[in-house]
Amino acid sequence: MLERIDELLAEVGSFSSAEKDVIEQFRIKYSGKKGILNDLFHKFKEVPNDQKKEFGQKINTLKQAVATKLEDLKNAATTNISVEKDDLTKPAFPLELGTRHPINLVRNRIVEIFKSIGFAVADGPEIEDDWHNFSALNMPEYHPARDMQDTFFIEQNPDVLLRTHTSSVQIRYMEQNDPPIRILAPGRVFRNEAISSRSHCIFHQIEGLYIDKNVSFADLKQTLQFFTSELFGKSKIRLRPSYFPFTEPSAEVDVYWGLNSETDYRITKGTGWLEIMGCGMVDPAVLKNVNIDPDQYSGYAFGMGIERIVMLLYQMGDIRMFFENDKRMLEQFKSL
Repeated sequence: MLERIDELLAEVGSFSSAEKDVIEQFRIKYSGKKGILNDLFHKFKEVPNDQKKEFGQKINTLKQAVATKLEDLKNAATTNISVEKDDLTKPAFPLELGTRHPINLVRNRIVEIFKSIGFAVADGPEIEDDWHNFSALNMPEYHPARDMQDTFFIEQNPDVLLRTHTSSVQIRYMEQNDPPIRILAPGRVFRNEAISSRSHCIFHQIEGLYIDKNVSFADLKQTLQFFTSELFGKSKIRLRPSYFPFTEPSAEVDVYWGLNSETDYRITKGTGWLEIMGCGMVDPAVLKNVNIDPDQYSGYAFGMGIERIVMLLYQMGDIRMFFENDKRMLEQFKSL
């Protein structure tokens, strides 16, 4: 029996391999549940008493030799992998490129256009209070205009809510800065609406604000005409009378998309015109709420949903696609 253990020790000492499968077979042969070591320990009780001490020492020596051999083989394999990774002469593995989200692509483009004519970017919190989201924007408590924006309130507190528009950023900025003011306020907003292919409870807006002396509606129109020309390549716009509680007069902005294809007929309902945003002159009551004298200063504001612009630019028919994080959809924007 002792001679058998000596043979096994010699076998372990001479074993060498770099193949994972062969090393694993070696481990199972010696250290597995039905391996040689377990078999030897079971036979220990059959060994004569005068040989048990030497037999036990031999088994432990074999056990240690197997463990050391496995550790050496593992370290050798790790070293080989490291060397391969550091081999600069080997061909590189192709790296999968990431992409920008289409909402970010369009947001950045809009910001870039308005920055070129002097607008700066402002930011504000997504969790707002009633004053900045409603009251300061000429929508006091119980004002019917509040019903236009189904609101998520925080812990049933009527004074703490998820902002329903980025107009709250404009209020915060006007409170802290004196005119002239020329800012953009992009960001995520929340409304308690049913999710469908055309609407979502989470979406993105970008709003603009310009406050200075002698600002007119003509200034607003020229700014929007420049924007539509830069973004869509279409400069023909029209402004239709509308209503927003924080601007007076107010208007909806349509861009002439044209009727050059079947898709154009479908998205414009055969008119050639597409609504893209709302705008208007800042209501004097809003200026008073932020301590700006409406007798000296006037201004305009505009706002648009970024998802709507993305859907127009890339002919996407379902707003839910922006929030599903589908890799197949995102990979289409790798080259943009």
